[in-house]
Amino acid sequence: MATKPPAGDPVQDAPRVEPAQHAAAGLPAVAHSLLIAQQQMGVRRTAQTLLKVNQKNGFDCPGCAWPEGDKRHTAEFCENGAKAVAEEATLRRVTPDFFAAHPVADLASRSGYWLGQQGRITQPMYLPEGAERYEAVTWERAFGIIAEELGTLASPDEALFYTSGRTSNEAAFLLQLFAREFGTNNLPDCSNMCHESSGSALTETIGIGKGSVSLEDLHQADLIIVAGQNPGTNHPRMLSALEKAKSAGAKIISVNPLPEAGLERFKNPQTPLGMIKGAALDDLFLQIRIGGDQALFRLLNKMILQTEGAVDEAFVRDHTHGYEEFVAAARQADWEQTLAATGLDRGAIEEALAMVLASKRTIVCWAMGLTQHKHSVPTIREVVNFLLLRGNIGRPGAGVCPVRGHSNVQGDRTMGIFERPAPEFLDALDKEFSITSPRHHGYDVVRSIQALRDGDAKVFFAMGGNFVAATPDTEVTEAAMRRARLTVHVSTKLNRSHAVTGTRALILPTLGRTDKDVQASGKQFVTVEDSMSMVHASRGNLTPASPHLLSEPAIVARLARAVLGPGSATPWEEFEKDYATIRDRISRVVPGFENFNARVAHPGGFTLPHAPRDERRFPTATGRANFTAAPVEYPEIPEGRLLLQTLRSHDQYNTTIYGLDDRYRGIKGGRRIVLVNPDDARTLGLADGAYTDLVSEWKDGVERRAPGFRIVHYPTARGCAAAYYPETNVLVPLGSTADTSNTPASKSVVVRFENIQRQNVQGQTARQTARQTARQTAQR
Repeated sequence: MATKPPAGDPVQDAPRVEPAQHAAAGLPAVAHSLLIAQQQMGVRRTAQTLLKVNQKNGFDCPGCAWPEGDKRHTAEFCENGAKAVAEEATLRRVTPDFFAAHPVADLASRSGYWLGQQGRITQPMYLPEGAERYEAVTWERAFGIIAEELGTLASPDEALFYTSGRTSNEAAFLLQLFAREFGTNNLPDCSNMCHESSGSALTETIGIGKGSVSLEDLHQADLIIVAGQNPGTNHPRMLSALEKAKSAGAKIISVNPLPEAGLERFKNPQTPLGMIKGAALDDLFLQIRIGGDQALFRLLNKMILQTEGAVDEAFVRDHTHGYEEFVAAARQADWEQTLAATGLDRGAIEEALAMVLASKRTIVCWAMGLTQHKHSVPTIREVVNFLLLRGNIGRPGAGVCPVRGHSNVQGDRTMGIFERPAPEFLDALDKEFSITSPRHHGYDVVRSIQALRDGDAKVFFAMGGNFVAATPDTEVTEAAMRRARLTVHVSTKLNRSHAVTGTRALILPTLGRTDKDVQASGKQFVTVEDSMSMVHASRGNLTPASPHLLSEPAIVARLARAVLGPGSATPWEEFEKDYATIRDRISRVVPGFENFNARVAHPGGFTLPHAPRDERRFPTATGRANFTAAPVEYPEIPEGRLLLQTLRSHDQYNTTIYGLDDRYRGIKGGRRIVLVNPDDARTLGLADGAYTDLVSEWKDGVERRAPGFRIVHYPTARGCAAAYYPETNVLVPLGSTADTSNTPASKSVVVRFENIQRQNVQGQTARQTARQTARQTAQR
């Protein structure tokens, strides 16, 4: 049967360290999935729920955006997907009595793990000005409070409407429509913090900010390069696709500062042999220094140019622009700079080149390891150069594959959640709804925080997510949020953002993916778009956690009616009653969604058009695929410092903490650890098991400190370190962002180590210190 949530916050600063593992999934993954599911849901509900995950007649996993093939397994989910479903379908409940027992100051002192374990929120909750506790409120009153605050703004641009990647296409379309009818393009979203760099680079170079490959392309590839990505933890179902490609003869190169178990060996739990033995995946591991990827691909491009017959001259001639300028830049690449930037040896790079030249069909996959640096956009442009050289875009088994980390983050952008919308999209929206959308650009995530900090934004509305935990520069972000007049979060469960509030605050509880959604016209479904542009339906099958919950489309529709009033000609009430009417409007506004309702009724859905993939047509400013020629950049590491990347543990999905272990890396019972190369540790005097404060350094001279981290000697790349977020987001300066995309540079933070002690002996754990600080901040 299901268990109760933890009463107390577990100590998290005394982790045990065991040897790292060298294989992912297998029996331990199955056992842990079932354990978490049973604790949250009980046996019967576990079976009822998990067998519907990612099925054609079921619901889309609220975790990652990896696609499903046409043929589905009975158990079409991974370990972390099972955890995500279990936490949403949990039998635990957060009622008004819980909020009466826990003032906001207490919630602010709790860990994200403890907050998330309490269960589903059952009623709308309101924190009045000056109050210490949330109190129950009716939906009508909640929408009235939001309308009241929005109505007093001097400009619509003083409101921010944030979207998490879990939001459905229907809800996202309604939210952006409401925001623009209200009068603002302030639509920051979680993509601003992850794949914005990918979208910026791909839109410029191939004309569309999405990946160009399908699942079948991966199965047909000769070579797959996985750069800056850890699929074993972040996208575990990708391992099945890599295994299938491998069995068909593909080679795999992994490019990462850390060795990752999932790319070493995959024990596929779907087959007996896979469970026992597994399959080795990567053929070559390039343990690159953080931020050295652009230099690596630039040198590979130079060597391709130097190899007779290696360039696809017909493709370059017929489909590309800027080749001569690119060639001139590539010829400047040299071994000395590349070896310094990457930390690789010459033999490894030459081995990679041989695999590249032997491949007729190459795919490059990447994630945050490429997108969260100052020079991320030129890095991804260089990846595109690499693929264009040999004609590896627009043919089977080849292309670009940015792997999205949240279930519908790509779909939300397709639906218009973007602070810099295309004029063509706004023209179509205005024509369909007879409104006049604003044309000036709005705020992205970083600029939204700056606007709150500076008093230029006063109302913050979040459709899902955990904004204050996901964003950089924690102290700055939380202080900015507390300057708001009203903060509103549409949520299923508690998180830290509910404890860091404006003058007034609302929590609006919503249906999850697993919940049945019944409206006036009958049972509804929503749609999502995966990483490979496949759009399909998602239907929950559980009785909602409370009769007081509203769906996300219903929340937006009722909010719009309360704010815009009878002067709005948009049929908001109709949209709430029947989501098919929303999809009809989407079909007339968003290209590729023509005849939406009929096409999504097909089991498995449909694939959106992608001109570079489908017809080798590149809708760029030049009408061709664009080579680029940016200078090579890489982070410089001052003497006595290391370059820190923030990352997830295996018991984590984005900011949601499922547990306190990182099984593959050998970390048990704690999260405040920093992984340091043993040779660097000896040079810096960092003993394994000692505790230290991490202090970041940036050009503004501000001290940003994360105290009480246990040092773990680990085989990271030399000069590099790693630690979990959100605990280390405090170290990432708000102004340290990627050029062009403005994505926080969370993967290249210069840090020094201070207050090094053999153990925690000061009478307070780092967790207790953080709790005391949170209480003091909340009281202020």
